[in-house]
Amino acid sequence: MSKVETLTLASASPQYLAWLARERRGARIVRGTQLAILLAFLVLWEVLPKALIVNPVLTSYPSALWPTFLELLKSSPQQASILVHTWATVLATVLGFTGAMVLGTAVAAALWWWNVLYKVLDPYLVVANAMPKTAFVPIFYIWLGATLSIYGMSLAISVFITILMIYSGFQGIDPNKIKLAQTFGATKGQILRKVVLPGSVPTLLAALKVNAGLSLVGVVVGEFQSANLGLGYLIQYGAQIF
Repeated sequence: MSKVETLTLASASPQYLAWLARERRGARIVRGTQLAILLAFLVLWEVLPKALIVNPVLTSYPSALWPTFLELLKSSPQQASILVHTWATVLATVLGFTGAMVLGTAVAAALWWWNVLYKVLDPYLVVANAMPKTAFVPIFYIWLGATLSIYGMSLAISVFITILMIYSGFQGIDPNKIKLAQTFGATKGQILRKVVLPGSVPTLLAALKVNAGLSLVGVVVGEFQSANLGLGYLIQYGAQIF
């Protein structure tokens, strides 16, 4: 704890100290509960297959998986290390995630700027977001090739929900703030940069959380089809030799 924090606590009121203690206690309870759930899951996963309550052939158990994981860490002429596969998937996920956020934010800004454009494109965006993207994996493979189809799937799965979420955040800005900026002579570009974008930070953060998972799903699904490296390929390979 820094000197500034120490001095702040020393001069704080009893009510503030009591509130701070409750907050810290609540945080410890949350972390402890999360850890307890994880441990309970691992214990059940270990015990139930060994007791033959669950078929161990289908689920295995942690103590059996650990030696296999150590083997997967090793590279061989036939198979790369699982770390190499993980790196390939993470890199593709980051690229797809970044592309979806940049493109989604840019399109959402354009829709906010030209409201008529939003009215025209809104039904198409809703339909595109609702479509099962995984069904288009073969088409992406034909259009983009073996490597780029992975990034295409990652982008396709996450970009439409990004556009809709961020545009919704833009529309949720308090109109009074926009009117106040207009009263002071702000241009539309200044309103976008100084009012709309800063006011949409919670929505942007929510989109980041959603896209992290969606981009990973897109990459893994794309790797099922065409990759020779990555966690999706490794899952597919394991299923074939099971």
